[in-house]
Amino acid sequence: MYSSNLTGFILAVVSSAFIGSSFIIKKKGLRKASASGPRASVGGYGYLLEPLWWVGMVTMIAGEIANFVAYVYAPAVLVTPLGALSIIVSAVLAHFLLKEKLQKMGILGCLLCIVGSTVIVLHAPEEQTIDSVTEIWELATQPAFLLYTASVVAVALVLILYCGPRYGQTNILVYIGICSMIGSLTVCCRGTAVMSVKAIGIAIKLTLEGQNQAKYFQTWIFAMVSITCIITQLNYLNMALDTFNATVVSPIYYAMFTSFTILASAIMFKDYSGQSVSSVASELCGFITVLSGTVVLHSTREPDTLITDLYTPLSPKVSWYIEGNGEVWKQKDEDGPNAGFITVLRPDYFK
Repeated sequence: MYSSNLTGFILAVVSSAFIGSSFIIKKKGLRKASASGPRASVGGYGYLLEPLWWVGMVTMIAGEIANFVAYVYAPAVLVTPLGALSIIVSAVLAHFLLKEKLQKMGILGCLLCIVGSTVIVLHAPEEQTIDSVTEIWELATQPAFLLYTASVVAVALVLILYCGPRYGQTNILVYIGICSMIGSLTVCCRGTAVMSVKAIGIAIKLTLEGQNQAKYFQTWIFAMVSITCIITQLNYLNMALDTFNATVVSPIYYAMFTSFTILASAIMFKDYSGQSVSSVASELCGFITVLSGTVVLHSTREPDTLITDLYTPLSPKVSWYIEGNGEVWKQKDEDGPNAGFITVLRPDYFK
């Protein structure tokens, strides 16, 4: 038992190191991609051609696999708190590699998110054992879970179509909210899946054992849902990383994703029916702690240190250059490529 727990402990630490590093590697990849084309935050997909971004993706996948295996060797009470180390890893690496400094209140916000998420996970009820794709389909088509799914899709569409274009560049909760809610329909933070990924995992396992699951239409529906959710989740996570500091994105994403996935799991598996009042109260306290940490982080965030060009048409033949030191220079440009546009440079670029 000691050897098994030690293996789980090592895997959990390695998982946190990989996942925390992946945020920084992908951020550097996004920065390199934005130098030669539209940024991900404004709908650009040039990062798909950037090798560094793919290194970050592979790093994240490796971390998730290590996390999954860690739950096989060690109990959740040991593995789950170690998952919060990814926030510390990303914050430290962002400080040295991305020059993104976390304020003192931001550090407090990180700690609140870590503590709150850990309390929620440790007091969450155990899930029931699922042994077939059809059994998952029955759980996923329950009225309560269908209502949750419809609510998530509706809120996500509002965030994507209305809030994203208007507030996505200034409010980090828009992009992270989309990632967290859509992610709750796909994977769960306790090393198991809520719906789609769990169904696919079971289908693969049974197929390898000689029971072909590809003949069931439910398997293909779950596969399509998983692919759609994962692509959407990655797209808006990239937009969040490209717009905001990784030191803020990582803890808020961890906290919101944890909360929504446990909520989805509770609705789907009805785990809370046999829970004690003290456990429910502990989870509510953990959730309030997470909300507090998220508010603190969002209120203390700093703008990204990348140069951001904002082009707004002015009178033709004139270029305006507004610099971060407060000086404003006006220069006529008869034939230059910047004629008739305004260029705004971030103040912190001149520090």
